Amino acid sequence: MSPGPEGALRFVKGHGTQNDFVVIADPDADLALGTELVAALCDRQRGIGADGLLRVARSGALVSRGVLDALPDGVSPDDWFMDYRNGDGSVAEMCGNGVRVFAHFVRATGLVDTDTFPVGSRAGARPVTIHSFDDVHAEVTVEMGVARLDGSYTVRIGDDIYPGARVDVGNPHLACVVAEMTADDLAAVDFTAGVTIDSAAFPHGANVELLTPPKEDADGGLTARMRVFERGVGETRSCGTGLVAAARAALHGRGADSGTLRIGIPGGEVTVTIAPDGSTLRGPSMLVADGVLRPGWDR
Repeated sequence: MSPGPEGALRFVKGHGTQNDFVVIADPDADLALGTELVAALCDRQRGIGADGLLRVARSGALVSRGVLDALPDGVSPDDWFMDYRNGDGSVAEMCGNGVRVFAHFVRATGLVDTDTFPVGSRAGARPVTIHSFDDVHAEVTVEMGVARLDGSYTVRIGDDIYPGARVDVGNPHLACVVAEMTADDLAAVDFTAGVTIDSAAFPHGANVELLTPPKEDADGGLTARMRVFERGVGETRSCGTGLVAAARAALHGRGADSGTLRIGIPGGEVTVTIAPDGSTLRGPSMLVADGVLRPGWDR
């Protein structure tokens, strides 16, 4: 986040399939991002409003400032690092939609001059490919790493219990492919009735995905619908890592360890490709607006 006139601070508002973020450019990690400050900034009444915050900083600077204890796997000191915070101010390991918006921002603002580059994250380096971009729109593929299945658990949503698979995509997920669930059934699920998962299995919480069983479309491809409840945020219009986790669980349920799934979420549509040695997430990014925070806004 660069200083604006008279000490004001600049930000950009963006989203990936309507999973929205405040983006702040802070290359040398000079800004103190306390939990309360981030939560206020992401609050939709008190601040700008967003599902999360993306700080754009050099990886080495974050280590020097003590924000990171060490460089994560595959990340070099000069890489641009996505210092991601949930809407409640908590630190998160990864955000697939956030990486697309982050990559779009650094490319559109000239911080990088190539269409392929790594983005640093707490889950390690995430290589990206910019297929197209301008100041507002972009299409981006993110290499999301291996989506690891790790047992079966359940989630209670209101009075209903859904079985699911624990999936690690750099952050924890419980992906529930619900047999015979239709798109209308999915739309009727009430997340506000309460979402409860096993705290022993998920000591740091988890994102919860509900997914309709994949079906073949007219072209022979697989499609499904999904909704997601994100830890620290609540229901969001999309979740990149959740989409990868859901695709992994859905393909596994069909007896496959690889394949491509097109998933519709309330915020749009993305394509997830799963392979034994990795996964990719392809979808849009939009940079909506530039703004300036006035001094004293958080007091």
